[in-house]
Amino acid sequence: MNPASGHVPGLVMAAVLCAALMHASWNALVKSQSDTFLATVVVTAGGGLVGALALPFLVAPAQASWPFIAASSVVQVVYYALLVETYRGGEMSHAYPLMRGSAPLLVAVVDGPLTGERLDTVQWLAVGLICGGILALYATARATSASARRTTVFALLTACVIASYTMIDGAGVRRSGAPAAYTIWIFLLTGLGVLLWAVVRRGRDLLPFARANGQLVLFGGVTTVGSYGIALWAMTLAPVAAIAALRETSILFATAIAALVLGERVGPARLSAVALVACGAIAMRLG
Repeated sequence: MNPASGHVPGLVMAAVLCAALMHASWNALVKSQSDTFLATVVVTAGGGLVGALALPFLVAPAQASWPFIAASSVVQVVYYALLVETYRGGEMSHAYPLMRGSAPLLVAVVDGPLTGERLDTVQWLAVGLICGGILALYATARATSASARRTTVFALLTACVIASYTMIDGAGVRRSGAPAAYTIWIFLLTGLGVLLWAVVRRGRDLLPFARANGQLVLFGGVTTVGSYGIALWAMTLAPVAAIAALRETSILFATAIAALVLGERVGPARLSAVALVACGAIAMRLG
């Protein structure tokens, strides 16, 4: 099957939508825990464990990609640290759309001057939609509480970090010659980094929490690695832009989970803002 044909097979589309749901689900799992720090640690460690089990079956990445693997792993440790702060006291239906929707905008704006690429008409429309959604989410936050405003700040900081490792990986994976192994090594090294951070910060609490919440290790590991692994597989069978756009449906899944499972109130104003961010993110990817 030729990925350049522009056609997205039904099976591939279903798989990518499943991957988007998986990504939203592990975020919801972390948010639902009373201790978001330790929950994030064991989910990330689960991803590293899954990665360690997969590595013997994969070809090693090319030497030129290892500096990018190292840099991405460090940046992703920062990402998980910010994720903990974002979800501490903040609602998922507020934070998740800001984090995931703003990142494509930041990549497009920053990467353009670095690579010489220019935004097309559709992407400029996407910029307007995302900015409008962000302003609307910020307006709803100002109308509620200081905690919501804090969530906005940390969610946007997290989006900056997501954009950073996206650009690092965009350059690194092209040099790897082995995209799957490149990704798995990042999961493994990130998991080790987060685990070390947790041992230093709360070593006494880590093992008891992991024992009491073994489902987080298993579910978190499978969903974190699986959501990205499915996307990689799909990009070998369909256009990258189309797959990336489908992945942004995780914003809508996350909002639905927050309302139906976590019991968050998603009023018309927030729902409209989320829709703007989601549509903008999809348009940015397609553009």
